[in-house]
Amino acid sequence: MSTNPAFSSRTETLQKYLKLDQKNKIMAEYVWIDAGGDTRSKSRTIDPTKLEKDASGNYKELKPEEVSLDLLKNWNFDGSSTDQAPGNNSDVLLKPVAMYPDPFRGSPNIIVLCECWNADGTPNKYNYRYECNKVMEAYKDEVPMFGLEQEYTLMSLQDWPVGWPAGFFPAPQGPYYCGVGAGKVVERDIVEAHYKACLYAGINISGTNAEVMPAQWEFQVGPVTGIDMGDQLWAARFFLSRIAEDFGVKVSWHPKPISGDWNGAGLHSNFSTKATRGEVEGKKGMAVIEELIKKLEPHHLECIKEYGDDNDLRLTGRHETGSIDKFSWGVADRGGSIRVPREVAAEGQGYFEDRRPASNADPYRVTKVLMTSMFGKL
Repeated sequence: MSTNPAFSSRTETLQKYLKLDQKNKIMAEYVWIDAGGDTRSKSRTIDPTKLEKDASGNYKELKPEEVSLDLLKNWNFDGSSTDQAPGNNSDVLLKPVAMYPDPFRGSPNIIVLCECWNADGTPNKYNYRYECNKVMEAYKDEVPMFGLEQEYTLMSLQDWPVGWPAGFFPAPQGPYYCGVGAGKVVERDIVEAHYKACLYAGINISGTNAEVMPAQWEFQVGPVTGIDMGDQLWAARFFLSRIAEDFGVKVSWHPKPISGDWNGAGLHSNFSTKATRGEVEGKKGMAVIEELIKKLEPHHLECIKEYGDDNDLRLTGRHETGSIDKFSWGVADRGGSIRVPREVAAEGQGYFEDRRPASNADPYRVTKVLMTSMFGKL
Protein backbone atom coordinates (compact mmCIF):
# COMPACT_ATOMS: atom_id res chain seq x y z
CA MET A 1 0.00 0.00 0.00
CA SER A 2 1.21 3.49 -0.74
CA THR A 3 2.85 5.32 2.19
CA ASN A 4 1.83 8.69 0.75
CA PRO A 5 -0.36 10.38 3.45
CA ALA A 6 -2.42 12.16 0.80
CA PHE A 7 -3.08 8.83 -0.93
CA SER A 8 -4.16 7.21 2.35
CA SER A 9 -6.46 10.10 3.16
CA ARG A 10 -8.13 9.95 -0.25
CA THR A 11 -8.60 6.18 0.11
CA GLU A 12 -10.26 6.56 3.48
CA THR A 13 -12.55 9.28 2.14
CA LEU A 14 -13.55 7.13 -0.85
CA GLN A 15 -14.41 4.20 1.44
CA LYS A 16 -16.81 6.43 3.35
CA TYR A 17 -18.82 7.09 0.18
CA LEU A 18 -18.63 3.53 -1.12
CA LYS A 19 -20.47 2.39 2.03
CA LEU A 20 -23.53 4.53 1.25
CA ASP A 21 -26.83 2.78 0.49
CA GLN A 22 -27.46 2.40 -3.27
CA LYS A 23 -31.25 2.08 -2.85
CA ASN A 24 -31.31 -1.30 -4.64
CA LYS A 25 -29.74 0.14 -7.78
CA ILE A 26 -26.79 -1.52 -9.53
CA MET A 27 -23.67 0.25 -10.74
CA ALA A 28 -22.61 -1.46 -13.95
CA GLU A 29 -19.18 -0.82 -15.47
CA TYR A 30 -19.31 -1.51 -19.22
CA VAL A 31 -15.84 -2.56 -20.44
CA TRP A 32 -14.64 -2.88 -24.03
CA ILE A 33 -11.39 -3.31 -26.00
CA ASP A 34 -10.30 -0.29 -28.03
CA ALA A 35 -8.35 0.12 -31.27
CA GLY A 36 -5.01 0.06 -29.47
CA GLY A 37 -5.63 -3.24 -27.71
CA ASP A 38 -6.37 -1.75 -24.31
CA THR A 39 -9.51 -1.64 -22.18
CA ARG A 40 -11.85 1.29 -21.69
CA SER A 41 -14.98 1.57 -19.59
CA LYS A 42 -17.87 3.72 -18.47
CA SER A 43 -20.60 3.35 -15.87
CA ARG A 44 -24.38 3.23 -15.95
CA THR A 45 -27.05 2.76 -13.30
CA ILE A 46 -29.34 -0.25 -13.62
CA ASP A 47 -32.71 -0.48 -11.90
CA PRO A 48 -33.50 -4.21 -11.47
CA THR A 49 -37.22 -3.42 -11.27
CA LYS A 50 -37.19 -1.99 -14.82
CA LEU A 51 -35.48 -4.79 -16.69
CA GLU A 52 -38.02 -7.52 -17.37
CA LYS A 53 -41.78 -7.63 -17.91
CA ASP A 54 -44.19 -10.44 -17.15
CA ALA A 55 -46.89 -11.84 -19.47
CA SER A 56 -49.20 -8.95 -18.54
CA GLY A 57 -46.66 -6.34 -19.52
CA ASN A 58 -45.85 -5.34 -15.96
CA TYR A 59 -42.28 -5.06 -14.73
CA LYS A 60 -41.10 -7.89 -12.49
CA GLU A 61 -39.82 -6.89 -9.06
CA LEU A 62 -36.36 -8.37 -9.57
CA LYS A 63 -33.77 -8.20 -6.83
CA PRO A 64 -30.22 -7.04 -7.72
CA GLU A 65 -28.87 -10.57 -7.38
CA GLU A 66 -31.43 -11.81 -9.93
CA VAL A 67 -30.04 -9.68 -12.75
CA SER A 68 -28.51 -11.90 -15.46
CA LEU A 69 -26.46 -11.19 -18.58
CA ASP A 70 -29.39 -11.66 -20.95
CA LEU A 71 -31.31 -8.86 -19.19
CA LEU A 72 -28.60 -6.24 -19.69
CA LYS A 73 -29.26 -3.65 -22.35
CA ASN A 74 -26.92 -2.60 -25.14
CA TRP A 75 -25.20 0.76 -24.81
CA ASN A 76 -22.94 2.91 -27.00
CA PHE A 77 -19.91 5.19 -26.94
CA ASP A 78 -18.14 7.77 -29.09
CA GLY A 79 -15.95 5.65 -31.33
CA SER A 80 -14.28 8.71 -32.87
CA SER A 81 -12.57 9.28 -29.51
CA THR A 82 -11.15 5.74 -29.43
CA ASP A 83 -10.15 5.40 -33.12
CA GLN A 84 -12.96 2.90 -33.64
CA ALA A 85 -15.26 5.04 -35.80
CA PRO A 86 -15.21 8.24 -37.91
CA GLY A 87 -16.48 11.49 -36.43
CA ASN A 88 -19.41 11.74 -38.85
CA ASN A 89 -20.74 8.32 -37.80
CA SER A 90 -19.23 7.89 -34.39
CA ASP A 91 -21.67 5.76 -32.38
CA VAL A 92 -20.29 2.29 -31.60
CA LEU A 93 -22.67 -0.19 -29.99
CA LEU A 94 -21.72 -2.08 -26.84
CA LYS A 95 -23.22 -5.58 -26.63
CA PRO A 96 -22.80 -7.31 -23.24
CA VAL A 97 -21.17 -10.74 -23.56
CA ALA A 98 -19.93 -11.55 -20.05
CA MET A 99 -20.71 -10.34 -16.55
CA TYR A 100 -18.61 -10.46 -13.37
CA PRO A 101 -19.07 -9.31 -9.77
CA ASP A 102 -17.40 -5.90 -9.32
CA PRO A 103 -14.32 -6.20 -7.04
CA PHE A 104 -14.00 -2.41 -6.75
CA ARG A 105 -17.50 -1.36 -5.76
CA GLY A 106 -18.57 -4.68 -4.26
CA SER A 107 -21.95 -6.42 -4.42
CA PRO A 108 -24.41 -6.00 -6.08
CA ASN A 109 -22.41 -4.03 -8.64
CA ILE A 110 -21.12 -5.67 -11.80
CA ILE A 111 -18.44 -5.55 -14.50
CA VAL A 112 -19.92 -6.01 -17.98
CA LEU A 113 -17.56 -7.10 -20.76
CA CYS A 114 -18.85 -6.02 -24.18
CA GLU A 115 -18.34 -6.57 -27.88
CA CYS A 116 -18.16 -3.51 -30.15
CA TRP A 117 -20.56 -3.28 -33.11
CA ASN A 118 -21.03 -0.71 -35.86
CA ALA A 119 -24.25 1.17 -36.53
CA ASP A 120 -24.88 -0.92 -39.67
CA GLY A 121 -25.08 -4.12 -37.63
CA THR A 122 -21.58 -5.42 -38.44
CA PRO A 123 -18.83 -6.21 -35.90
CA ASN A 124 -16.42 -3.34 -35.35
CA LYS A 125 -13.03 -3.70 -37.05
CA TYR A 126 -11.41 -4.26 -33.65
CA ASN A 127 -14.01 -6.75 -32.42
CA TYR A 128 -11.88 -9.89 -32.58
CA ARG A 129 -14.18 -11.77 -30.25
CA TYR A 130 -16.91 -12.20 -32.87
CA GLU A 131 -14.85 -14.36 -35.27
CA CYS A 132 -13.16 -16.18 -32.40
CA ASN A 133 -16.53 -17.17 -30.98
CA LYS A 134 -17.63 -18.61 -34.35
CA VAL A 135 -14.52 -20.80 -34.41
CA MET A 136 -15.01 -21.95 -30.83
CA GLU A 137 -18.63 -22.87 -31.58
CA ALA A 138 -17.64 -24.76 -34.74
CA TYR A 139 -15.08 -26.87 -32.91
CA LYS A 140 -16.72 -27.14 -29.50
CA ASP A 141 -16.86 -30.94 -29.81
CA GLU A 142 -13.06 -30.93 -29.48
CA VAL A 143 -13.57 -29.35 -26.03
CA PRO A 144 -10.61 -26.98 -26.44
CA MET A 145 -9.15 -25.81 -23.17
CA PHE A 146 -6.68 -22.96 -22.78
CA GLY A 147 -4.44 -21.64 -20.05
CA LEU A 148 -2.81 -18.27 -20.75
CA GLU A 149 0.22 -16.99 -18.86
CA GLN A 150 0.07 -13.20 -18.88
CA GLU A 151 3.40 -11.47 -18.27
CA TYR A 152 3.51 -7.72 -17.70
CA THR A 153 5.80 -5.00 -16.36
CA LEU A 154 4.93 -2.40 -13.72
CA MET A 155 6.11 1.06 -14.74
CA SER A 156 6.36 4.42 -13.04
CA LEU A 157 4.49 7.43 -14.39
CA GLN A 158 7.84 8.37 -15.99
CA ASP A 159 7.74 5.10 -17.99
CA TRP A 160 10.61 3.41 -16.17
CA PRO A 161 10.27 0.05 -14.40
CA VAL A 162 9.17 0.51 -10.81
CA GLY A 163 11.96 -0.12 -8.33
CA TRP A 164 14.75 0.52 -10.84
CA PRO A 165 17.19 3.35 -10.15
CA ALA A 166 15.99 6.40 -12.11
CA GLY A 167 17.59 6.18 -15.56
CA PHE A 168 19.85 3.27 -14.52
CA PHE A 169 19.75 -0.52 -14.47
CA PRO A 170 19.53 -2.76 -11.40
CA ALA A 171 21.78 -5.78 -10.86
CA PRO A 172 21.66 -8.39 -13.66
CA GLN A 173 18.89 -10.97 -13.87
CA GLY A 174 19.13 -13.94 -11.57
CA PRO A 175 17.58 -13.32 -8.14
CA TYR A 176 14.27 -11.89 -9.34
CA TYR A 177 12.37 -14.86 -10.80
CA CYS A 178 9.92 -16.09 -8.14
CA GLY A 179 11.97 -13.95 -5.78
CA VAL A 180 11.15 -13.14 -2.19
CA GLY A 181 12.43 -10.15 -0.27
CA ALA A 182 13.19 -6.47 -0.65
CA GLY A 183 15.58 -5.76 -3.50
CA LYS A 184 14.28 -8.76 -5.42
CA VAL A 185 10.61 -7.95 -5.97
CA VAL A 186 8.59 -4.74 -6.08
CA GLU A 187 4.88 -3.87 -5.88
CA ARG A 188 3.77 -7.23 -4.53
CA ASP A 189 0.76 -5.42 -3.02
CA ILE A 190 -0.57 -4.74 -6.54
CA VAL A 191 -0.14 -8.41 -7.43
CA GLU A 192 -1.92 -9.57 -4.27
CA ALA A 193 -4.78 -7.12 -4.78
CA HIS A 194 -5.19 -8.29 -8.38
CA TYR A 195 -5.14 -11.96 -7.37
CA LYS A 196 -7.90 -11.40 -4.81
CA ALA A 197 -9.96 -9.24 -7.19
CA CYS A 198 -9.90 -11.97 -9.86
CA LEU A 199 -11.00 -14.64 -7.39
CA TYR A 200 -13.79 -12.40 -6.12
CA ALA A 201 -15.02 -11.84 -9.69
CA GLY A 202 -15.00 -15.53 -10.56
CA ILE A 203 -12.01 -15.37 -12.89
CA ASN A 204 -10.31 -18.76 -13.06
CA ILE A 205 -6.93 -17.31 -12.09
CA SER A 206 -4.62 -20.21 -11.33
CA GLY A 207 -1.58 -18.42 -9.93
CA THR A 208 0.95 -15.59 -9.98
CA ASN A 209 4.72 -15.22 -9.76
CA ALA A 210 7.50 -12.67 -10.06
CA GLU A 211 9.26 -12.92 -13.42
CA VAL A 212 12.89 -12.91 -14.57
CA MET A 213 13.21 -9.15 -15.09
CA PRO A 214 12.72 -7.03 -11.97
CA ALA A 215 9.30 -5.24 -11.91
CA GLN A 216 7.98 -7.94 -14.23
CA TRP A 217 5.22 -10.26 -13.01
CA GLU A 218 2.96 -12.96 -14.36
CA PHE A 219 -0.52 -14.26 -13.67
CA GLN A 220 -2.12 -17.32 -15.19
CA VAL A 221 -5.76 -17.78 -16.18
CA GLY A 222 -7.05 -21.26 -16.93
CA PRO A 223 -7.81 -23.91 -17.74
CA VAL A 224 -10.82 -22.28 -19.42
CA THR A 225 -12.90 -23.67 -22.28
CA GLY A 226 -13.53 -21.95 -25.61
CA ILE A 227 -14.51 -18.27 -25.84
CA ASP A 228 -14.51 -17.91 -22.05
CA MET A 229 -10.71 -17.91 -22.19
CA GLY A 230 -10.52 -14.60 -24.04
CA ASP A 231 -13.32 -13.12 -21.95
CA GLN A 232 -11.68 -13.94 -18.65
CA LEU A 233 -8.23 -12.77 -19.68
CA TRP A 234 -9.55 -9.42 -20.90
CA ALA A 235 -11.47 -9.00 -17.65
CA ALA A 236 -8.32 -9.84 -15.68
CA ARG A 237 -6.33 -7.29 -17.71
CA PHE A 238 -8.96 -4.65 -16.95
CA PHE A 239 -8.78 -5.47 -13.24
CA LEU A 240 -4.98 -5.15 -13.22
CA SER A 241 -4.98 -1.79 -14.99
CA ARG A 242 -7.67 -0.52 -12.65
CA ILE A 243 -5.83 -1.71 -9.53
CA ALA A 244 -2.50 -0.28 -10.70
CA GLU A 245 -4.31 3.02 -11.24
CA ASP A 246 -5.21 3.02 -7.54
CA PHE A 247 -1.52 2.68 -6.69
CA GLY A 248 -0.30 5.30 -9.15
CA VAL A 249 1.51 2.73 -11.31
CA LYS A 250 1.26 1.91 -15.02
CA VAL A 251 0.94 -1.57 -16.50
CA SER A 252 3.04 -2.21 -19.61
CA TRP A 253 1.94 -5.05 -21.86
CA HIS A 254 4.87 -4.41 -24.24
CA PRO A 255 6.84 -7.60 -25.08
CA LYS A 256 10.20 -5.85 -24.72
CA PRO A 257 9.74 -2.78 -22.50
CA ILE A 258 13.49 -2.53 -21.80
CA SER A 259 16.05 -3.31 -24.50
CA GLY A 260 19.26 -5.13 -23.70
CA ASP A 261 20.03 -8.24 -21.69
CA TRP A 262 16.59 -8.48 -20.10
CA ASN A 263 13.83 -11.02 -20.61
CA GLY A 264 10.84 -9.90 -22.64
CA ALA A 265 7.20 -10.49 -21.73
CA GLY A 266 4.98 -13.11 -23.33
CA LEU A 267 1.50 -14.59 -23.28
CA HIS A 268 2.43 -18.26 -23.21
CA SER A 269 -0.61 -20.21 -24.38
CA ASN A 270 -1.28 -23.69 -23.06
CA PHE A 271 -3.66 -25.79 -25.12
CA SER A 272 -5.39 -29.15 -24.94
CA THR A 273 -8.38 -31.01 -26.36
CA LYS A 274 -10.27 -34.01 -25.08
CA ALA A 275 -8.09 -36.14 -27.38
CA THR A 276 -4.75 -34.76 -26.14
CA ARG A 277 -5.99 -35.22 -22.56
CA GLY A 278 -6.54 -38.92 -23.25
CA GLU A 279 -10.33 -38.66 -23.09
CA VAL A 280 -11.01 -40.24 -26.50
CA GLU A 281 -11.04 -44.01 -26.66
CA GLY A 282 -8.48 -45.50 -29.03
CA LYS A 283 -6.36 -42.36 -29.23
CA LYS A 284 -3.08 -41.79 -27.40
CA GLY A 285 -2.86 -38.23 -26.10
CA MET A 286 0.83 -37.69 -26.83
CA ALA A 287 0.42 -38.97 -30.39
CA VAL A 288 -2.40 -36.45 -30.92
CA ILE A 289 -0.23 -33.67 -29.48
CA GLU A 290 2.52 -34.45 -31.98
CA GLU A 291 -0.03 -34.48 -34.82
CA LEU A 292 -1.36 -31.07 -33.82
CA ILE A 293 2.13 -29.60 -33.53
CA LYS A 294 2.93 -30.81 -37.05
CA LYS A 295 -0.24 -29.06 -38.27
CA LEU A 296 0.87 -25.84 -36.58
CA GLU A 297 4.29 -25.72 -38.26
CA PRO A 298 3.21 -24.64 -41.79
CA HIS A 299 1.11 -21.86 -40.23
CA HIS A 300 4.02 -20.35 -38.29
CA LEU A 301 4.08 -16.97 -40.04
CA GLU A 302 0.28 -16.78 -40.01
CA CYS A 303 0.34 -17.30 -36.24
CA ILE A 304 3.08 -14.73 -35.72
CA LYS A 305 0.90 -12.10 -37.41
CA GLU A 306 -1.75 -12.71 -34.75
CA TYR A 307 0.65 -12.92 -31.81
CA GLY A 308 1.12 -9.24 -30.92
CA ASP A 309 3.01 -6.12 -31.93
CA ASP A 310 6.81 -5.71 -31.62
CA ASN A 311 7.19 -9.43 -31.03
CA ASP A 312 10.32 -9.41 -33.19
CA LEU A 313 12.05 -7.56 -30.34
CA ARG A 314 11.30 -10.50 -28.05
CA LEU A 315 11.50 -13.64 -30.24
CA THR A 316 15.24 -13.50 -30.82
CA GLY A 317 16.25 -17.03 -29.84
CA ARG A 318 17.62 -15.64 -26.58
CA HIS A 319 16.07 -15.07 -23.15
CA GLU A 320 14.00 -18.27 -23.24
CA THR A 321 12.46 -17.68 -26.66
CA GLY A 322 12.59 -19.29 -30.05
CA SER A 323 13.48 -17.39 -33.22
CA ILE A 324 10.61 -15.51 -34.85
CA ASP A 325 11.73 -16.86 -38.25
CA LYS A 326 11.84 -20.55 -37.33
CA PHE A 327 9.33 -23.04 -35.96
CA SER A 328 10.65 -25.56 -33.45
CA TRP A 329 9.39 -27.72 -30.64
CA GLY A 330 10.68 -30.05 -27.97
CA VAL A 331 10.03 -31.59 -24.60
CA ALA A 332 10.85 -29.17 -21.75
CA ASP A 333 12.44 -26.79 -24.28
CA ARG A 334 11.82 -23.15 -23.34
CA GLY A 335 13.88 -22.06 -26.33
CA GLY A 336 11.40 -23.54 -28.80
CA SER A 337 8.23 -22.27 -30.39
CA ILE A 338 6.29 -25.06 -28.72
CA ARG A 339 7.14 -26.73 -25.42
CA VAL A 340 5.72 -30.05 -24.32
CA PRO A 341 6.05 -30.29 -20.52
CA ARG A 342 8.20 -33.16 -19.37
CA GLU A 343 5.40 -34.64 -17.22
CA VAL A 344 3.08 -34.65 -20.26
CA ALA A 345 5.62 -36.63 -22.29
CA ALA A 346 6.07 -39.01 -19.36
CA GLU A 347 2.34 -39.54 -18.82
CA GLY A 348 1.61 -39.71 -22.55
CA GLN A 349 -1.22 -37.18 -22.45
CA GLY A 350 -2.03 -33.61 -21.47
CA TYR A 351 -1.31 -30.28 -23.16
CA PHE A 352 1.36 -28.28 -24.96
CA GLU A 353 2.55 -24.68 -24.58
CA ASP A 354 2.82 -22.20 -27.45
CA ARG A 355 5.55 -19.81 -26.28
CA ARG A 356 5.35 -17.45 -29.26
CA PRO A 357 2.55 -15.00 -28.36
CA ALA A 358 3.67 -11.61 -27.03
CA SER A 359 2.32 -10.15 -23.81
CA ASN A 360 0.27 -7.60 -25.76
CA ALA A 361 -1.40 -10.21 -27.99
CA ASP A 362 -5.19 -10.31 -28.10
CA PRO A 363 -6.31 -13.62 -26.52
CA TYR A 364 -9.20 -13.86 -28.98
CA ARG A 365 -6.78 -13.72 -31.91
CA VAL A 366 -4.36 -16.15 -30.26
CA THR A 367 -6.94 -18.80 -29.42
CA LYS A 368 -8.68 -18.45 -32.77
CA VAL A 369 -5.56 -18.89 -34.91
CA LEU A 370 -4.47 -21.86 -32.80
CA MET A 371 -7.77 -23.59 -33.54
CA THR A 372 -7.91 -22.74 -37.25
CA SER A 373 -4.27 -23.75 -37.79
CA MET A 374 -4.85 -27.20 -36.35
CA PHE A 375 -8.46 -27.91 -37.30
CA GLY A 376 -9.02 -25.81 -40.44
CA LYS A 377 -10.52 -22.46 -41.30
CA LEU A 378 -14.28 -22.00 -41.44
